[in-house]
Amino acid sequence: MPQNVPRTQLVRRGFSVRRIPCPYASCSRWFKTTARLKQHQSSAHRFSLSPTTSAGDKPHLPGPGRICDEHGNYIDPNTPPPPVSEKSPDDWTPYQNKTEFEAAELIFKEAQLSAGKTDKLLHIWGATLAVHGNKPPFSDHQDLYDTIDATPVGDIPWNSLKLQYNGERPVACVPPWMNEPYEFWFQKPSAIVEGMLSNRDFDGEIDYVPYRDFLEQDETRRYQDFMSGDWAWNQADDIAKNEDAHGAVFVPIILGSDKTTVSVATGQNDYWPVYLSVGNVHNNVRRAHRNAVALIAFLAIPKAAKKYTDDPAFRKFKKQLFHAAMSRILESLKPGMTTPQVMRCPDGHFRRVIFGIGPYIGDYPEQVLLSGIVQGWCGRCVAPPKNLDDPDGGASRTQMLTDALIEELSPGVMWDEWGVDANPFTNDFPRADIHELLAPDILHQLVKGTFKDHLVEWVGKYLDHHYGKSRAKEVLADIDRRIAAAPSFPGLRRFPDGRGFSQWTGDDSKALMKVYLPAIEGYVPDDVVRTFRAFLEFCYIVRKDVITEKTLEDLDNALCRFHQYREIFRETGIRADGFSLPRQHSLVHYQCMIRMFGAPNGLCTSITESKHIKAVKQPWRRSNKYKALGQILLTNQRLNKLAAARVDFEARGMLSCPLGGIRSDNPARKRARTVLALAIELGVPVLPNLLRRFLFDQLNTDDTISSGDVRLSDCPRFTGSLKVFHSATAVFVSPSDPSGIGGMRREQIRAMPSWHHAPGRYDCVFVSIDDTLEGMPSMEIARILCFFSFVFTNGQTYPCALVHWFDHLAEEPDDLTGMWMVAPSFLDDCSKNLAVVHIDSIVRGAHLLPIFGVEVVPEHIAFHNSLDLYRGFYINHFVDHHTFELVS
Repeated sequence: MPQNVPRTQLVRRGFSVRRIPCPYASCSRWFKTTARLKQHQSSAHRFSLSPTTSAGDKPHLPGPGRICDEHGNYIDPNTPPPPVSEKSPDDWTPYQNKTEFEAAELIFKEAQLSAGKTDKLLHIWGATLAVHGNKPPFSDHQDLYDTIDATPVGDIPWNSLKLQYNGERPVACVPPWMNEPYEFWFQKPSAIVEGMLSNRDFDGEIDYVPYRDFLEQDETRRYQDFMSGDWAWNQADDIAKNEDAHGAVFVPIILGSDKTTVSVATGQNDYWPVYLSVGNVHNNVRRAHRNAVALIAFLAIPKAAKKYTDDPAFRKFKKQLFHAAMSRILESLKPGMTTPQVMRCPDGHFRRVIFGIGPYIGDYPEQVLLSGIVQGWCGRCVAPPKNLDDPDGGASRTQMLTDALIEELSPGVMWDEWGVDANPFTNDFPRADIHELLAPDILHQLVKGTFKDHLVEWVGKYLDHHYGKSRAKEVLADIDRRIAAAPSFPGLRRFPDGRGFSQWTGDDSKALMKVYLPAIEGYVPDDVVRTFRAFLEFCYIVRKDVITEKTLEDLDNALCRFHQYREIFRETGIRADGFSLPRQHSLVHYQCMIRMFGAPNGLCTSITESKHIKAVKQPWRRSNKYKALGQILLTNQRLNKLAAARVDFEARGMLSCPLGGIRSDNPARKRARTVLALAIELGVPVLPNLLRRFLFDQLNTDDTISSGDVRLSDCPRFTGSLKVFHSATAVFVSPSDPSGIGGMRREQIRAMPSWHHAPGRYDCVFVSIDDTLEGMPSMEIARILCFFSFVFTNGQTYPCALVHWFDHLAEEPDDLTGMWMVAPSFLDDCSKNLAVVHIDSIVRGAHLLPIFGVEVVPEHIAFHNSLDLYRGFYINHFVDHHTFELVS
């Protein structure tokens, strides 16, 4: 980094407490910035075209989502819901009391104690109670298991079916796989859906009708949750042709499957679970699981001796076995796809529902199997495998086309010229076309596929090609040091050795995406940097919780730039054969899939992969590893019973639901207690003067005069005591990131002299400085040096932060990386440009990455001191999705 960094000294205003009211009638919300006001307006004040009020669209189900009685007879919409349960509010059956139920949850679900450890805990517990004449809630592990098994709710048994090859056999030497019966275990999907729909936890976070959502000010279309997409709308149109379905709720059945390995150290370690969700629940509920994603089956994994693995007959049988099994497993849903079924909904009312096979979540190998195509082809279009790099893609692949090809062409021609290999199970169900039901897969198509397997690999090959292998190793080592030098940030995984780890996970790839771009700058051509920038922007736009027509334009722009700049890899010989790659090709279909299914973050294999942990991997670890599948099934059944019991008890008011809120951070110990003492401790002698100017601004909020316009003697003094804090918690809405109920996210911002018994940590933040602007121009970057609070003579408590300002290096983002650039701000006498700000002016944490330029990172630079040693930084808007939207 050059020693002389130009910087722009900006004129700063004091913190303003001006609050902006929402202009909509009957709305009492107030906001500090116009940006937050607009965010509120777009989410709370919008209008939707419901199926019965659709202007210019054909009618849907007349009066869809109407309530009825338990026999399916429609009733007055103002009728209150029937009682959730006839049980008394003190009936804990089969548990004796609240303590017994919560103990069962703690031991079996949360702590996941083994049988032996459960017995040991209960024995110690019982020994302490025996002296008082009391007993523990359970006598031993078997008593605990028997009690959970006796839970009357959530009792959906596991069933099995066996399928076997029934085709032609050779006269002699019949392969063993032809005689082998293959066992599949499953729970009745209709019962799973019934339990899911009746979950009171989903009330207010479920859509009973498809809808088209528009912003009120300019009628811009919005895509958000699944039912806001065109696919559900069109399905409702189709269902409306059946008069018996009028007034019913359309329930899309979202499916997902993915083989998973539970251990690489044992023999039979692969499982193939199938999951189910319903499209009516909101995306944030599905991403957070909250019982909205359920395990419904374990598929058999046919295996054969090596000499049969490439046998076309065996490969064909495996595909046929999968589709036959899926058809049988989902059979209980089929009657409800034409004849409405009566089910209780989260609001307590009964409704008539119509099922439909919805999107299927799977990675590329799974999509090949699902859609019955040949490896290397696309399941959504007929673009040939050697021309997948065409930015326009190919004509849509449909089930009607597949049926016509099967009828007219020979298997060889279908395979070679159309990539058709099998007929999918969706043919057995009405209104289902697997080719339009393949869900977008952000994790495997974008994160693991295009980023990690393609772009990062190509950079490594470019370095070898351009520098030679010896020099390329040195360059890669410096790139690793750059990655390792990234400052700490909440939720950001650290890479102490850069990219140097043996096995990549999805989380590894996601974390590397956030810090990779500045690390390669200077070592690769600018067009490589532009390729990464365009791709990252595509990924972050796709991950947004709400997508508008303007967002889709930005998405298309990012994709066009990606296709344009990736040509650098062809020109340098790294991809001389082009970019005919199925996962990279999938990017051309995202705009269509968003219009069909809403925001893609509600349909991603990251949902099913994270479900693997609770449904497969943890139960496997609890087993004795011998014939573990039966133990896994039993564990899942008990977990389902505990979850259903909790929902039942909460619905009857017997358990309190967890509440959100802000936890006040505790004052730090052994820190200064007065302003002068704190000034000495921090080495900031001007702190008392900064505090006086802060108080002037706070006490004169209605004045146009700021503290910078008056003499210091005109500013009030404070000589009382104060409290120092090592951290503060920012709470904000961030539904595009991993978040809690309502999309709320908590982020801890630290300013502490020692972190984990190591050097101190002083985080950077966004500070709001101009409410009239939006995006980055409305904010500045500062580094927190200390959090403290005090009570002034007027009785008002002022929570504050001492900050070191950063200056913008330009009035717009860097043209190459797209990132804003800042540098620490200094006054004319070379002292730090400091200020005291109100904590309410802090928007949230900010992540800065050093501008490395072409310099090698010295060995002594690490994550804990890079903010102190570099003079210029990028504002990393790729650190999370909320920052990306905030800065944009």
